[in-house]
Amino acid sequence: MRKLFLFMSIAVLLAGCGQQSQKADGKTGNSDALASSDSVKLPRDVKALPFDTLFRSIQPEDISESLFKLVGRDFTVITAGSEADYNSMTASWGGWGILFNQPTTWAFLRANRYTLEYIRREKIYTMAYFTEPYKEQVLLFGSSSGRDSDKMKKHTLTPVKTPSGSIAYKEAKLIIECALTEITTVSPDDYFTDEGRKFVVDAHNEVKDWHKLVFGRITGVWKATE
Repeated sequence: MRKLFLFMSIAVLLAGCGQQSQKADGKTGNSDALASSDSVKLPRDVKALPFDTLFRSIQPEDISESLFKLVGRDFTVITAGSEADYNSMTASWGGWGILFNQPTTWAFLRANRYTLEYIRREKIYTMAYFTEPYKEQVLLFGSSSGRDSDKMKKHTLTPVKTPSGSIAYKEAKLIIECALTEITTVSPDDYFTDEGRKFVVDAHNEVKDWHKLVFGRITGVWKATE
């Protein structure tokens, strides 16, 4: 597993990975008020606009924002599934770089994450990032497990399909779509700090399984239009 990290050109380790939400049909709420104060200058009625109006396609190397801010401060919303049945979770340990000569993302996820089941099944997923006014909505995805609660009904974000059919959110400032490359199971022997070793052992004792490193080849990147 350690060899995989040698391929990655960038990584960030800041906060703990979040929990996930459950299924599809979210309901509207106060997102218009949030959008009006959003620094990305989203359209006034973002919910009514199609994907190609809200976003423009860019290359992975054209992502200009700080990875450390996007992942460590803004958090990542990972979503997998179909329009009829999808699941989202927050994560804040991960990064991206080059793996097997391809632009690739990676995330450090607890083995019991419900969204991880969707990722395994679908083999494709999105990673979305939001501006500060949406932080409260993003954190709702990490407040409990989707196995025993319908978290999707508690947020006001608007699901949208990417051109290839993956699910993301209209309010995102950046969407990265990934095709699953690898899921690797960690081991305490792979860590050379007391903090790292203690973390993975404590997490294992809690859920009876080791954390997973999830790698995904980047298949699309979309930035919110001004």
